[in-house]
Amino acid sequence: MSDLLRAPAEIKYAEELDWLESVDEGPKPFTWRLSPKMVRLFVLGSERSDGLDREISPKWFGDRSFVERSIVTLASDRGLLLIGDPGTGKSWLAELLSAAICRNSTLVVQGTAGTTEDHIKYSWNVSMVIAKGQSRESMIPSPIMTAMESGAIGRFEELTRSTSDVQDALISILSEKYLSVPELDSDNIVFAKPGFSVIATANSRDRGVNDLSSALKRRFNFVRIPVVTNKKSEAEIVRFRTEELLRRHQLELEVPPTLLDVLLRSFADLRAASAAAASDDERLESALSTAEQIGVLEDAVLHGTFFGERALTARTLASSLVGSLARREPEDLAILNKYLHGVVEPRSKEEGGEWSPFLEGGRDAIATLS
Repeated sequence: MSDLLRAPAEIKYAEELDWLESVDEGPKPFTWRLSPKMVRLFVLGSERSDGLDREISPKWFGDRSFVERSIVTLASDRGLLLIGDPGTGKSWLAELLSAAICRNSTLVVQGTAGTTEDHIKYSWNVSMVIAKGQSRESMIPSPIMTAMESGAIGRFEELTRSTSDVQDALISILSEKYLSVPELDSDNIVFAKPGFSVIATANSRDRGVNDLSSALKRRFNFVRIPVVTNKKSEAEIVRFRTEELLRRHQLELEVPPTLLDVLLRSFADLRAASAAAASDDERLESALSTAEQIGVLEDAVLHGTFFGERALTARTLASSLVGSLARREPEDLAILNKYLHGVVEPRSKEEGGEWSPFLEGGRDAIATLS
């Protein structure tokens, strides 16, 4: 795993999955590697009441009901659509579920304006077709077809970003559970094996880009993933991701709790200001998601390691926050400047601590970008 830039969940947590599989005595749907209870435990982590001989680390932080509904959907004959704002952990949850259920989370189609039906069905190896003609050997199966043939989970990221023609191609796959190959005279139907299902994700901010048809909606169970607003839960997510980052980069650096609190409160303040804004010009273009919060912290940690004093400081954190969130000029810079003067400056006088250098770092970063 050390020679992979980013290992998929089934490789990263292989030891946990092997152990869970060895002690799992629960009923398993289809060809699932783990029972539904163990899938939930792998995703959310173990508790004392589970009575296990070892601790299983939590990997996704959210309401248990979302995970349970997702698992139940995948045990049925319906697809699962995870929908929510950017950065709410939809893709990460889809990866974890796939890893736990079939030990393969890499059968992924990325939805874009350029995604075609070939990406979810099949294409052809042109040189082999010229040499031997069209056959199963010269066919290049899509990740979805591969999932069908192996009874695994296929993933479709950003479903609403693909065109209606591509979306409609999923309807027969989800409803009939087979795929026709009209170019072949024989062996021209690919049947899905037990265990096959599709997990799709959709960005709730993409409504109107390529809305799903009623027919396709009926083939999915919807699970809406909300933005994390609970400060304790968000702190756990940020801390978990930061520890992963430090291990990946082999960095020995601590994130002081005081600076983590500054980051959490800053994002909470900016979200409140965005919610109260009267127009889009008064809102940051950023979704201010937990994922973006982690990105700000990652940027600050790496900058402090490579160009600072090998420590995370409030000034560096503020500079990273401004650099990450100021995407429009001058609108976003004006919003951040207003926040620094209206909220951070009074707070630095009342509370002191890390807020004073955080204010200075933010001002310097805005001055540099202005």
